[in-house]
Amino acid sequence: MGSKQYKRQKRGAGRHVQLPEWVQATEAWASMKPEPRALYIEIKRRYTGSNNGQIFLSHREAAKSLNVNRNTVGNWFKELQRRGLIRQTRGPHLGPSGIGQASLWALEELPTSDGKPATKSFVNWKDNLKPPPKKQDSTPPKTGQPKRNSPKIRQGVLKNGTVTVTEQFSAS
Repeated sequence: MGSKQYKRQKRGAGRHVQLPEWVQATEAWASMKPEPRALYIEIKRRYTGSNNGQIFLSHREAAKSLNVNRNTVGNWFKELQRRGLIRQTRGPHLGPSGIGQASLWALEELPTSDGKPATKSFVNWKDNLKPPPKKQDSTPPKTGQPKRNSPKIRQGVLKNGTVTVTEQFSAS
């Protein structure tokens, strides 16, 4: 019983997706919703180590992999592109036989297969959304003096054509 029988057949742990800590620490990743993150992991799952820039993933396949409607993933692709995590290297088009060809994608954290260096544009990404304006308190600060209201002016026209003007003060 000197050898462990269960390790004799073991060949490896299988494929996995590596998501570096420095990518997760960027504002582009940290402020992103979970759905585009899941799509990014699905795109990265299709990266083999030598096919960056030629990662094949259609909206239909992405939707099937993530178990959502195919119209939903389009916005997620746009969000990943807007933040600089992915780049489209070839757009969707009809092939020579009239069959549709899906887009090809590149991960911006890695160099592409044609030798272009990684741009890592997501590192400099900043959220440009302005925070909502603070609500101003409509009640004035209380002081020892009573508040004087400005008069409300009302104007009216009588049947004979004369104009009447009245001032009305409201008490606080």
